[in-house]
Amino acid sequence: AEYSTMHSPSTPIKDSDSDRLRRSSDGKSRGRGRRNNNPSPPPDSDLERVFIWDLDETIIIFHSLLTGSYANRYGRDPPTSVSLGLRMEEMIFNLADTHLFFNDLEECDQVHIDDVSSDDNGQDLSTYNFGTDGFPAAATSANLCLATGVRGGVDWMRKLAFRYRRVKEIYNTYKNNVGGKHALIYSTGLLGPAKREAWLQLRAEIEALTDSWLTLALKALTLIHSRTNCVNILVTTTQLIPALAKVLLYGLGVVFPIENIYSATKIGKESCFERIIQRFGRKVVYVVIGDGVEEEQGAKKHAMPFWRISSHSDLMALHHALELEYL
Repeated sequence: AEYSTMHSPSTPIKDSDSDRLRRSSDGKSRGRGRRNNNPSPPPDSDLERVFIWDLDETIIIFHSLLTGSYANRYGRDPPTSVSLGLRMEEMIFNLADTHLFFNDLEECDQVHIDDVSSDDNGQDLSTYNFGTDGFPAAATSANLCLATGVRGGVDWMRKLAFRYRRVKEIYNTYKNNVGGKHALIYSTGLLGPAKREAWLQLRAEIEALTDSWLTLALKALTLIHSRTNCVNILVTTTQLIPALAKVLLYGLGVVFPIENIYSATKIGKESCFERIIQRFGRKVVYVVIGDGVEEEQGAKKHAMPFWRISSHSDLMALHHALELEYL
């Protein structure tokens, strides 16, 4: 209870659900999850704490760049901030569309990467042609993924599962392929040399404008990750595929295995928390870290301590509390 004490101002309501990327909240209907699969068996019993993180405005600054609110709050140039946010958004969607099938999967969003894995027959995908298997056309013409609940047949579901399996393979291939200061140097294999350099430059500009916000968050994330009895979980209102793109771009895949990432776009954070409790059990201590009302209310309902992030000092205090093993 000691570490659930709030030291910062009251939680702001996120503008238009600030975690949602603008393209992901443009009014289109979203898919309904087929089932709430447990992504993996319960971990070893030595697990003591599960840290559930929000993404935007907690680990990375994004929406407040686009709106200029971060610049206004900290006395920075709003047009520069908005420009950085737009460039960042373009990079996220370029990665999501080019490598993570977002054009195919935007309307077939899932809460978790393994939610359609039971429809996967394990076929070898090394020579599989995703561009000619007919999936995108079928999904578009029949609106198979829309909120009406209409779904495709066995063949169509298998093609959907293939895409999520490939996304998982790509994520696992590149999540550790980082190095250099603050894990911001990426393999040229995924982005290509030109985009890689453009992204590193953009990352440096954002980090400068936000006074090393990500670096502060990474200190806490890395400390938790180094413990054998703790685990980091990510719950974001961004759709799953763009969320994975963000995590890869920011070098967060080391601290967030893909099985530990949940999208609350369709079911809300409280329901995601319920899935996480079902997965890890009730004997562990859950700590929720975020900046928004939704995660705070979800934490309160499940009697989880909530650590509010609304400024750099909150991140520093979190790292200090972790260092002293208060958390």
